[in-house]
Amino acid sequence: MQTALFVVTVIIVLSTFLPVWQHSHWLIRALDFPRFQIAVLASILFVIQCLVFQWDDRLSLVGLALTGLCVLWQLWWILPYTRLWPQEVKTASIKDENRTLTFLTSNVLATNKNSDALIELVKQHRPDVLVTLESNHWWQSQLRSLEQDMPFTMKCPLENLYGMHVYSRYPLTDKRIAFLVEDDVPSMHANLTLESGDVVRVHFVHPAPPSPTENTHSSERDAELSVLARQVSDETGPIIVTGDLNDVAWSATTRLFRKVSGLLDPRVGRGMFNTFHAGYPFLRWPLDHVFHSSDFTLGFIKRMPSIGSDHFPLLTQLIYRPNNGLGQDGLDHNPADQERAKQLANNQGVDKSEVPASS
Repeated sequence: MQTALFVVTVIIVLSTFLPVWQHSHWLIRALDFPRFQIAVLASILFVIQCLVFQWDDRLSLVGLALTGLCVLWQLWWILPYTRLWPQEVKTASIKDENRTLTFLTSNVLATNKNSDALIELVKQHRPDVLVTLESNHWWQSQLRSLEQDMPFTMKCPLENLYGMHVYSRYPLTDKRIAFLVEDDVPSMHANLTLESGDVVRVHFVHPAPPSPTENTHSSERDAELSVLARQVSDETGPIIVTGDLNDVAWSATTRLFRKVSGLLDPRVGRGMFNTFHAGYPFLRWPLDHVFHSSDFTLGFIKRMPSIGSDHFPLLTQLIYRPNNGLGQDGLDHNPADQERAKQLANNQGVDKSEVPASS
């Protein structure tokens, strides 16, 4: 029994601390994702160790200490995404309809044919902007009916799981589709004009993940997020970035994105809002994101019911209230963070000047 516990302890320790080694191989980076699950397993292991290990055995005490350290380390990463943490974004005290912006972000899964479920969500919740990921030509034809109420669009149908569409009730101008790192992975960039006349800079992204079936390393994803963060940090005015980042909210890469960009995460202090995988309740983590500048406060953020995809849609309402947003602070950054972001982008030969800026 003790031997088996020691083996499990070694596995938990390796799963916990291998990501500290910032190697880009998918086997290492994949361990960023299940931090909550590892924390749960480590907590169960810690209880069993307390019941089974001999308290006068030094090796047993070392195993117990390592397991406890694993629990604490994993909690350090995930606790900000629970109600135990202070909220990073204020809840809106006043909702100004002319300055309210509601996003529905949905990775539809290209092979999913349940377009009616997504259309029904749009009709029910009436978002101002619908962002679809993995949407191909079939999905484009199915969503055409939405254009009567959401006439401002951006379309990039692809059959490689990286197609992207935007449907908006508000005007989109200065629209550009960019392929920042990989020739077949697009991002979208535009100015959105609210009813109040205020202009919001919006970026829609879906970088490829590190995985055995796609990119062996996270280098491409990390470079796209890094170069976008550096460009966003130079922009002025209200900014929103949303999409499927193929990275969890608490990873080192996403934290670097938030540090360098200066954008806020409305989930901090509210919950994880796990959107993937819709089919496996215990194996879920937050892959779909909305980040924004401090000009916004939060109306609400909700995970929507399944539409047949492996992702749940995410519905987020933001209110543009620059004065109310004063005092909202994200993650602190230092010159080392800027240099790290620049290095990640340089490794893939991409520069922040390639990210479309508002003209």
